[in-house]
Amino acid sequence: MESASVTAEHHHGPPEANQSSRIDRQTLGIYLFIITEAMLFGAFFASYFFLRVVANTGPWPPDGFKLPVAVAGVNTAILISSSFTVHWALESVKRGNRRAMKMGLAATWLLGATFLFIQLNEYVHLGFSARDGSFGTIFYGLTGLHGAHVFVGLTLLAFANIRAWRGHFGTEPKDHLGVEVPGIYWHFVDVMWIIVFTTVYIL
Repeated sequence: MESASVTAEHHHGPPEANQSSRIDRQTLGIYLFIITEAMLFGAFFASYFFLRVVANTGPWPPDGFKLPVAVAGVNTAILISSSFTVHWALESVKRGNRRAMKMGLAATWLLGATFLFIQLNEYVHLGFSARDGSFGTIFYGLTGLHGAHVFVGLTLLAFANIRAWRGHFGTEPKDHLGVEVPGIYWHFVDVMWIIVFTTVYIL
């Protein structure tokens, strides 16, 4: 009886999770954050389709609004290519190839910065603003929301680049989370842009 009571005292609370069901806190955190951001984008897309399908009675985009589809298409290719470079960086650090990891992270940041620069330049030359009707508002809302996410992603990648040059990352899973977590977020940014580009510029 005495041994049974001692055993019971050492087993308060729920049992520990199996190793297979555990996920790193940083990785879980970024996935949960992405889920909330996907819902935010979903609200904007719902507004876009409401304005386009329900509230709009004429052509879409309305007369007087012209989008630079070719420029946006090139910009889309630039951003998509950055997903490959950040994946290259992650795979390189897993193999212990630090030089390739640094090159991949630097290339990803440069491609992302180029995308954002082109988008800002596009805003300057569009000829309409967010105050010009419902189309102008939702266009700048959707693309601006995505641009803000690109900026956040570039900030994360900047920290990853700095840490890479300081020799912080290693081959063990726990030692390259600083590359993997920004990479997961960056893939999300790329996927969201593909949806935005297809919805706003193509359809």
